[in-house]
Amino acid sequence: MFKKVKNNVYWVGKIDWELEWFHGHDYSINRGSSQNAYLIREEKTVLVDTVWAPHKNEFVDNLKKEIDLKEIDYIIAQHGEVDHSGSLEAIVSEIPDVPIYCTANCVKSLVGQYHHPEWNFHVVKTGDELDIGNGKKLKFIEMRMLHWPDSMATFMTGDNILFSMDVFGQHYAVEEMFDDKANNCDMWSEAMKYFANIIHTFAPMCKMKMAELDKMNLPIELIAPSHGAIWRSQIPEIIQAYKDWSDNYQEDQITVIYDTMWDGTKKLAHRIAQTIKKESPDSVVKIYNISQFDKNDIMTEVFKSKAIAVGSPTVAQNMLSSVGGWMEFLKECRFKGKKAGVFGCYGWSGEACDILRKNLTESGFDVIETQAKCNWNPDEENFEAADELAKDLVAACK
Repeated sequence: MFKKVKNNVYWVGKIDWELEWFHGHDYSINRGSSQNAYLIREEKTVLVDTVWAPHKNEFVDNLKKEIDLKEIDYIIAQHGEVDHSGSLEAIVSEIPDVPIYCTANCVKSLVGQYHHPEWNFHVVKTGDELDIGNGKKLKFIEMRMLHWPDSMATFMTGDNILFSMDVFGQHYAVEEMFDDKANNCDMWSEAMKYFANIIHTFAPMCKMKMAELDKMNLPIELIAPSHGAIWRSQIPEIIQAYKDWSDNYQEDQITVIYDTMWDGTKKLAHRIAQTIKKESPDSVVKIYNISQFDKNDIMTEVFKSKAIAVGSPTVAQNMLSSVGGWMEFLKECRFKGKKAGVFGCYGWSGEACDILRKNLTESGFDVIETQAKCNWNPDEENFEAADELAKDLVAACK
């Protein structure tokens, strides 16, 4: 079903209410999602991206109900990832000579995935333009590493629409399509989660790209991302958010994250959280068990935090595997400018705190010296050590 975005520009994507996981099972979907593709019908007809392969038949059938596929003059492939390119093979099989405009890296990606080097690729770079008639042009903007090396955005003059690919997106199903029609709290929550878990790894490049967009001084009236709501009423706000989020972002929040075997480490975690709140009443304090909460939602809270405390019991001279896996994900996110502390119980050897410290340091955190390391089940002396950890972590944030 076509939905008008503006004038002769239409949304032709897929609202995916049933989607629960993304990137395999690496990213949780809590409110559905969308794969946004767009059709431009000026003197030239242009398809901007497609949808994921499981929906390709529906996608192609819906297009055919509205247009003859042979009317498509150009395809813009902004990113080779399968949620955007998954229906490309089905489209090109029916219009095999259609020009495909994309970056050089996107050619490598598409050929590597679909094995069609004969496709009619046209390589573009930042500043290149494509005339689509009626006085309108498409201007291409490379968006390297946001979040793949092949990514790009496309600005449509005249209607002043920035097709932003993954940047400014949200995994969020919204039939109403526009930001001013969506649930504002849900939309912004999903926008932050998307940035924290997917874009933040490349925050320095995002910061530079936001500065570059400023210098380009594009008269943006709509931002049409590849997932979630189209921005039309909060454009300065989402652009400013990306500037803030890519610049060592933090709020007045401290988050305690742990896993436990027989509740000893859990007891320390809750004592640390209680003492942090006493020491810093105005701070938001949250506590999460890694095995019981979604890892992406936890990571979003870490993104917001100025400090974290991470706890694990020692198991076979190591931390719990659940904590170890989560720590590898934390390292991938490349947070900067945040404080951290470590804690945990042990029975025989007690290496977990040192391993946590090493991992947090490698992940970019400034780890305080104080730790709460408890032999067996916590007693009052151990809780006092937890208090000291909490107090020193708060002090380190001042």
